[in-house]
Amino acid sequence: MAGFTTRTSHSAWRTMLALFASATVAAALAFSATGAKAEELLVRYDQSQLLRVPRPVSEIIIGNPTIADITVQSQKLLVVTGKSFGTTNLILLDNEKNVIQEARVIVLRDQSKVVNLQRGANRESYACSPRCNPTVTVGDHKEYFKTAAENAELKIKLSQGGSSGGQGGGQ
Repeated sequence: MAGFTTRTSHSAWRTMLALFASATVAAALAFSATGAKAEELLVRYDQSQLLRVPRPVSEIIIGNPTIADITVQSQKLLVVTGKSFGTTNLILLDNEKNVIQEARVIVLRDQSKVVNLQRGANRESYACSPRCNPTVTVGDHKEYFKTAAENAELKIKLSQGGSSGGQGGGQ
């Protein structure tokens, strides 16, 4: 009787090992089929970050281009810019449509030298380095945001000499 029990447990043990080995091989094949492991890429709002890739990229897929944008510097160097707060994803493909890299892109607020003025439910953001100046930040009160954006746009036009009110640039 003891010999029968031993054979059965050896047989069961071999079956379990075979199943475990099969599952391990299947998992390894599934992982290698994707070619890349998703990672998190943290980018600050209104700032850019370089992303170097191991081989040339031929196609870029970004889940929500209102959160982050990508510009190509070269086939192996990309620039990721945080456009709005939130999370999206990024998928980079080679010319054979193989995944080079996948990442979750998380756009965060840069808290250094930023002051938020809360007036009831309305928020205003200021960049303070060392003096505080209005800054355009998603989530600020609508009228404050509009005024700050218009002033920033006017400043850019003046610096380019494109204002209808004068030469700009001190000429």
